[in-house]
Amino acid sequence: MKHFLFIFSFLLLSTISLLAQDDGDDVDDNATIRDKMSEYIQQKLNLTNDEAKKFKPVFIEYFKEWKKTARDNRGDNLVLRQKIADLQVKYRDRFREIIGDPRSNQVFTHQRGFVLKLRELRQERLRGGGKNNP
Repeated sequence: MKHFLFIFSFLLLSTISLLAQDDGDDVDDNATIRDKMSEYIQQKLNLTNDEAKKFKPVFIEYFKEWKKTARDNRGDNLVLRQKIADLQVKYRDRFREIIGDPRSNQVFTHQRGFVLKLRELRQERLRGGGKNNP
């Protein structure tokens, strides 16, 4: 399990720079990304309405801590990976109480999927492919 978390954290950290922006960033953009990520994960996990109501506030807490951890530790990749892994273990336990064991582990897999899709969209827009997208 530790090996899986280490590999997963390493892969996740390669995409954190997309979301861990400078302190001068627009808070509304971060909230929009957070909300879209939460919706994406809820859909992927096929949460019931009751589960979604309980999941979202915990996920928002996790997202805020995740962003802060990424921002505070971006200069030391090894420390960043460890802190993200610790954070995921902490929140996996909290997610487990709401959505059960199998899906609590999937939260981070779907988070990574969302970040990768976000990165792809960003790259497409930078190449000029997203000129017609709002």
